[in-house]
Amino acid sequence: MRTPAHAGRRRDRDAAGHAVLRAAGGVVLVLAAALLASWVVKALLVQVFGIPSGSMRDTLVEGDRIVVSRIAPRFADVERGDVVVFHDPGGWLEPRAVPSHGPALDAGRRLLQGTGLLPEDDGEFLVKRVVGVGGDHVTCCDAEGYVQVDGVAVDESPYLPPGVAPSDVAFDVTVPAGTLFVLGDNRSDSSDSRVHGDAAGGPFVPVDDVVGTVVAKVWPRLERVPDGAEVFAGVPAPTG
Repeated sequence: MRTPAHAGRRRDRDAAGHAVLRAAGGVVLVLAAALLASWVVKALLVQVFGIPSGSMRDTLVEGDRIVVSRIAPRFADVERGDVVVFHDPGGWLEPRAVPSHGPALDAGRRLLQGTGLLPEDDGEFLVKRVVGVGGDHVTCCDAEGYVQVDGVAVDESPYLPPGVAPSDVAFDVTVPAGTLFVLGDNRSDSSDSRVHGDAAGGPFVPVDDVVGTVVAKVWPRLERVPDGAEVFAGVPAPTG
């Protein structure tokens, strides 16, 4: 008995449809696994951020994409010289509306940022260099124009832009335990610990607010971001 031609064609269409569904299911599983892996990496290891301003020139410039290691401060100490990304301690940033591109695109952007596939650049984070840690006495400027940490003058020329002074604002602070004193490398154009004494969070950044330390730039070129530890090599170990 012969099978009608239309029945054969129907079976072929059904088989093709099942193949398409299986392929689509495989793509969905791969995407889900990639998103899960990205989320795990972001949660435990690294995260990508965008640089919105010139406060860290010439180390970081506007438009750079940076990779941040989340290992510190979870499993290691944040140290002097580290470049860190941290949540606004309170009152450091002006409120900024995030542009909307429609519900679907906004949801997709949040999903990709949440998994680390898009950089965080929504105005909730800052990036600065750690100059003082808990217990440090940080002052500026001495007779030679240098910042002093626990009485030791530090030569910050490895990362300060040419012609930019260590500070044009005098300060004399003792950093409370569990907090950091942070400055932008571009001291002439950085709103940092020097100017936030009256902010809700004060001039110091709680270590708990630190997302992680900057290790590299990935856009527009790939290069390591030096931590500046050698600048503070002559300063005694922190006591706080």
